[in-house]
Amino acid sequence: MRKILIIGIGSGNPEHMTVQAINALNQADVLFIPTKGAKKTELAEVRRDICARYVTRNDSRTVEFAVPVRRTEGVSYDGSVDDWHQQIAAIYERLLADELGEEGTGAFLVWGDPMLYDSTIRIVERVKARGQVAFDYDVIPGITSLQALCASHRIPLNLVGKPVEITTGRRLHESFPGRSQTSAVMLDGEQAFQRIDDPDAEIYWGAYLGTPDEIVISGRLAEVKDRILETRAAAREKMGWIMDIYLLRKGADFEE
Repeated sequence: MRKILIIGIGSGNPEHMTVQAINALNQADVLFIPTKGAKKTELAEVRRDICARYVTRNDSRTVEFAVPVRRTEGVSYDGSVDDWHQQIAAIYERLLADELGEEGTGAFLVWGDPMLYDSTIRIVERVKARGQVAFDYDVIPGITSLQALCASHRIPLNLVGKPVEITTGRRLHESFPGRSQTSAVMLDGEQAFQRIDDPDAEIYWGAYLGTPDEIVISGRLAEVKDRILETRAAAREKMGWIMDIYLLRKGADFEE
């Protein structure tokens, strides 16, 4: 039976690779590398670099495939994502059928960690449910952008004895600051932090974490949010794309 390895490769630094992930790469007969258009060539390049650095077997090969663009106009968010996942599942099914022998092992190199705001596992499950290609799969965890963010800012993720909520920009208003003293925000294309009006809120923001282009800014939200917005816009204009994440915090480890 075919075997699939879903491998977390970290947030951009090839040295984020764990020993387990490196060993998994060398189990694969075929390494699948997604490409996301000319503006995001760096993402594919990091994957290629990782393969060049760590794959030691000389009989494996890489297969690159294009990821379709998610349609956003005229459809709900959930409907848009569902349709997008269906398209990618069809691509995965074709790759497994055409590029992998019945006893072969293939690997998908996943940015960050496959368990945190990534849909590779969901998409692979869709392919499995369709029943057209028989396979099993394993998941290898990776360093997340959230870990990289905290490391770059030299901060712990949580306040002592207090919870952390991980959310998206679309839902930030539900959690911070009313429900959570610490909110980690991913997938925020609208920079929802600019709508938070709390003089005690602090922000720890980072973009392109783990890469040579990494940018980090921190401070009182009211004091640095304009600088973050300007820096983000300039970086996106220069690079043609941006991946960023931030942590919002209010309070202290030990309240008086």
